[in-house]
Amino acid sequence: MLPMSCILLMCLFISFSSQIKAHKTTFSNLTLPHQHPYPESVVQQLQQKINASLSRRELLSKNQGSCLTGNPVDDCWRCDTNWAANRQKLADCGIGFGRAAMGGKNGQIYIVTDSSDNDPANPVPGTLRHAVIQDEPLWIVFAADMTINLRHELIFNSYKTVDGRGANVQITGHGCITLQYISNIIIHNIHVHHCKPSGNTNIRASPTHVGWRGVSDGDGISIFGSRNIWIDHCSLSYCTDGLIDAIMGSTAITISNNHFGHHDEVMLLGHNDKYLPDRGMQVTIAFNHFGEGLVQRMPRCRLGYIHVVNNDFTQWEMYAIGGSANPTINSQGNRYTAPSDPNAKEVTKRVETDDKEWSGWNWRTDGDIMVNGAFFVPSGAGLSAQYAQASSVQPKSVVQIDQLTMYSGVFGDPRDNGDIYPGFNGGGTTTGGTNMNKGYNGGSSSDDGDLFGMIFKGSSSQAPPYSKSNVFVSTFLSLLIIFILDTITNYDILLSLL
Repeated sequence: MLPMSCILLMCLFISFSSQIKAHKTTFSNLTLPHQHPYPESVVQQLQQKINASLSRRELLSKNQGSCLTGNPVDDCWRCDTNWAANRQKLADCGIGFGRAAMGGKNGQIYIVTDSSDNDPANPVPGTLRHAVIQDEPLWIVFAADMTINLRHELIFNSYKTVDGRGANVQITGHGCITLQYISNIIIHNIHVHHCKPSGNTNIRASPTHVGWRGVSDGDGISIFGSRNIWIDHCSLSYCTDGLIDAIMGSTAITISNNHFGHHDEVMLLGHNDKYLPDRGMQVTIAFNHFGEGLVQRMPRCRLGYIHVVNNDFTQWEMYAIGGSANPTINSQGNRYTAPSDPNAKEVTKRVETDDKEWSGWNWRTDGDIMVNGAFFVPSGAGLSAQYAQASSVQPKSVVQIDQLTMYSGVFGDPRDNGDIYPGFNGGGTTTGGTNMNKGYNGGSSSDDGDLFGMIFKGSSSQAPPYSKSNVFVSTFLSLLIIFILDTITNYDILLSLL
């Protein structure tokens, strides 16, 4: 009996140890309490959602008047002609790492009626500043078009949605938006521009707390030690520092459907190379349009896991995606249009790092479209055959990028100057994608539900998402083996285990 009992214990040990071994790297990298332990599973879920939206649009495309675009965020709420009566539906439409951001869901509607910002320490009811500092969840909307010229940083409290749909809302001035040590924020359909440093003053952060603030950087949106943040359909430009910066242990962030233009250092993700908690930073950057007058940092990453998917990069002067301190960059289904400068064709830049050091970093390109000589330098796992393979671009892929990003930025805004892409002539190269040339039959693919050669599943070498069902199946099979052995050998093993 003892030997067979040992077999049972060994089977159970092997079952559980195999699960733990497959994910030991993931567990060792957990540095933040709200970090997702299996980022690749979030990537796969987003891919599935995009494929489902594209499939649904394809099926309904024959129906005249179909409002679907294939963009899973927009298709979630825009087809409802009465969306204004159900604004909070937007909170159910999140994607990627920031998909759990609740914003002001289930809270009261707060209508901003006053565009003034005269006293940041004592905001007037009806102003945006008064709305965002309240303790309870609020869904904040605007009574009319307005330009809010801030005197100092606009400091948010948790569980707020700023919903600019139906109005032309401009946020500008000094400090702009600060999300510090808070959670569950949705910022949707507003302009943020011409933000300047300010500070050395008292600013109210809640109904009961006024605090002294030093000088701000002049970011458009500053995310500091915060989580569950979703920035969607905003237009950002002309700020002193970054358009969006996320630092100091921020995580669970989605930046989607935005329009970035006329700026140098666009987006910084990570405080510095030695701030180890930022290893847990996880950011999804999806369906954005990186437009005119941009120089670098789209984004510039440190330490964390950054998923860059289905964006349209139409201009940069130095580079598009940069990083240091071994971040994971997962670039999938983007269109990169290089500038005419022959010295600025590379999409990627390892910042102040020797190539012997970054050769093991996991930077991968999967299904990306390279235009006007653009090229992406992969490394680490990104050098595997799946990501290194390239094939000629099929027009369907280019059309799909236009479709997914056609409404980027604030609704109704022009897309640069007449949708002109520097150097773009309908051609290019595509990276990655083992099924790029398969199954094309006029707009759909027969390969695993992937449409238009745009979305690809992860490498087969990646560990599958951990689940209790996997453990259950393994345990069940172990017991089945023991039952068979018990029957063959006539040992009363099962009885001995009761």
